[in-house]
Amino acid sequence: MTYSIDLNCDMGESFGAYIIGQDEALMEYVSSVNVACGFHGGDPAVMRRTVELAVHRNIAIGAHPGYPDLQGFGRREMKVSPQEAYDMVLYQIGALSAFVHAAGARLHHVKPHGALYNAAAKDAALASAIARAVKDAGNDLVFVGLSGSVMISEASRLGLKTASEVFADRSYQDDGTLTPRSAPGAMIHDPEQAARQVLRMVQHKAVTSVSGKDIPVVAETVCIHGDGTAALSFARAIVHLLQQHHVGIKTT
Repeated sequence: MTYSIDLNCDMGESFGAYIIGQDEALMEYVSSVNVACGFHGGDPAVMRRTVELAVHRNIAIGAHPGYPDLQGFGRREMKVSPQEAYDMVLYQIGALSAFVHAAGARLHHVKPHGALYNAAAKDAALASAIARAVKDAGNDLVFVGLSGSVMISEASRLGLKTASEVFADRSYQDDGTLTPRSAPGAMIHDPEQAARQVLRMVQHKAVTSVSGKDIPVVAETVCIHGDGTAALSFARAIVHLLQQHHVGIKTT
């Protein structure tokens, strides 16, 4: 392989009795996982089992903190102060860290979830609060945020290592932000189209917006949403196309 990219997936977002299925199957293709910490999805049993599966496959484990919104899956906007954001993120990192430590592993990164992620991509004060929580949880943690957003710049300002994230199954606006899920064309449903978008972002550092404009991106890690019914098809298509073009899959 001539070069590599990290392929991450949001996981552990179910409840109760853990269903070993899509999450475990997806681990065959990805190099890192973002595990729900109980606020938007997941529960203690699911967190433990997801961590154990990732450790077994030697995959990098990250915390995936979100708003306290189980019914809305953390995808509904909430008005929180920077201090409230700091507290809820640090709390969730701590919860997952305990399971990771118990499994004999090390927490690798933190990636905000859903509406919290989207808000922090535009709000410097919120992004800074989340970055401070990540730093206070452990200086060696990688902050994963939207490529080109204030999440990356605020985390860098605090001295954190960052990973600029791009999305396989989402469309982009002209300003480099993700198209809101409520808008037409927000989601890409064709695995082959998603794979081509990823390859272009990796090789050419650009993505085509919904209006047809070329948007520059830094692609250090690529997200696949594990809650999608076709997530496994997306993962297979992306990995297959990347390998065809001599791009390896490796943790940042």
